[in-house]
Amino acid sequence: MAKKIILDTDPGIDDILALLLALSAKPEELELLLISLTFGNIEVKNCLQNVISMFHVLEREMQWRRDTGKPEGYGTLRASRPVVAVGAEEPLENQKMLADYFHGTDGLGGIHTTHPHLTPAQAWEHLFDPAVDPEGIKSVQTGAGPANHLYTPSKLPAHKEILRALRENEPDTVTLVAVGPLTNLALAAAEDPETFLRVKEVVVMGGAIHEPGNVTPVGEFNAYADAVAAARIFALTSPSPNSTLPPTKSEILPPYPEKLSRQLTLRLFPLDITLRHNLSGGQFREAVEPLLAAGSPLAEWVNAFMGHVFRTLERLHPGHVGDDAQLSLHDPVCVWYALTSQDSHWTPSAGSPEDIRIETLGQWSRGMCVIDRRSRHKIDGDQESANDHGLWLSLRAGNRIWRMDGSPVETTFGKILIDRIFY
Repeated sequence: MAKKIILDTDPGIDDILALLLALSAKPEELELLLISLTFGNIEVKNCLQNVISMFHVLEREMQWRRDTGKPEGYGTLRASRPVVAVGAEEPLENQKMLADYFHGTDGLGGIHTTHPHLTPAQAWEHLFDPAVDPEGIKSVQTGAGPANHLYTPSKLPAHKEILRALRENEPDTVTLVAVGPLTNLALAAAEDPETFLRVKEVVVMGGAIHEPGNVTPVGEFNAYADAVAAARIFALTSPSPNSTLPPTKSEILPPYPEKLSRQLTLRLFPLDITLRHNLSGGQFREAVEPLLAAGSPLAEWVNAFMGHVFRTLERLHPGHVGDDAQLSLHDPVCVWYALTSQDSHWTPSAGSPEDIRIETLGQWSRGMCVIDRRSRHKIDGDQESANDHGLWLSLRAGNRIWRMDGSPVETTFGKILIDRIFY
């Protein structure tokens, strides 16, 4: 049976690769229910433009493949259209930070300027604007929409679409893959925690445990970009969620109910594992050159933004140039896990589930994954003691995070990704 997933994302270069990986799956492997968009790498309006451009290019690619006698591919996309919903424009409480220094201001290295023929006209914008059509919710409920679209546009906020998808599917049948800041997830969980907990598991790309951060010495971008949201989602893994909730000022972020029906299962893919999955400039060049020569629209589009990212990596990492430049495939790894989670070579850390908490208030440590490195015995109680501030040793408090550490594709994933997307 096909695995059902929601992909919460902020496209972004590796996010687009993650989306292409999901959409290129076979229908029996995967059903992509929802693409929920958040700010993160870039402003959310640019994330939407990038996703719509992706569908535009895929329409052209599948037509090119038909015309040249090649298999169309992208079976998941042809079998069912995902809903696309626009979500959070800014973090819950933290100052907004973007990663456009790496991805470019449009998220794809300026592609909408350099390759305008691959960007659709802006006529699609009204499809996502609730002010244009107050009855717009019906388009999601009925699946109606322009016949030439490969997606179903939603006029609802992304967090409400997440809740809708979870209500409409049986508990433990939908995996939520989150590869950007966790703002949409936190809003959904705050509005209706019991519906949110119908999810089978949440797969999170974020954080750094033993590796340095990538935006501060201790902060990974997604955890840093909305530390409060990450901390609130992590708290749902606890037997006592309010024991690890961060202090907040917002009235839309109340404490969770004292009694919830279950704990959240959260699989964390921090930099410690994602940095071990890479695509080299040489691998990409060898794969894409014959496709460019043959006239593939998808190859032209992907080559344009990948050229930008490999040039950026050369500037950031002197000595790693040309074919030796390495792009870490942070977000696609999480999608591949969702596709192949039954593979026993996916393994958590020896100490999992671990009590991992996200720092929200520190001057220099915002977004840090905090773990208890002390060698002390656990305590079967829920009373805070003077030598254990924060209930780190309590068996009845603290988070329960499955930190993923072992991978079946560590050395081969770059080739797997390219083969899936292009062939």
